[in-house]
Amino acid sequence: MIDRISIPPMIEDPGRLAALDSFASLDPATEQGFEDILHLATQLCAVPVALVSLVDRDRQWFKARVGFPTCETDLDRSVCKFVLDEPDILVIADLTADPRTRANPWSPASHTFGSTPERRCVPLPDRCSAACA
Repeated sequence: MIDRISIPPMIEDPGRLAALDSFASLDPATEQGFEDILHLATQLCAVPVALVSLVDRDRQWFKARVGFPTCETDLDRSVCKFVLDEPDILVIADLTADPRTRANPWSPASHTFGSTPERRCVPLPDRCSAACA
């Protein structure tokens, strides 16, 4: 069960959810172009994990992923959900120490988190999804 207290308000934004629904299904096949970009991101940033995350009302799904074992998590395990309430880049220097993420079972897999809301050239509201590396 999702703890709604820990869910950022932007998760429930009707405009964001409508845009996400109109974008397409959350479960399309991964795309090689995104995977290629993520492989490059892991090399340039010297990180083991990079994700393109689509954050829905009750889960996040990864359009592309490198170094992460699953293609979907519920929001209780989502770190990317916190990006939606940030106006710019979100950096969490230590996931195991930050109160938002220290209880997350995925946090020990990657101690540092950096992300920015994806900005698209199609009519979607800001902060529809996040590119996480």
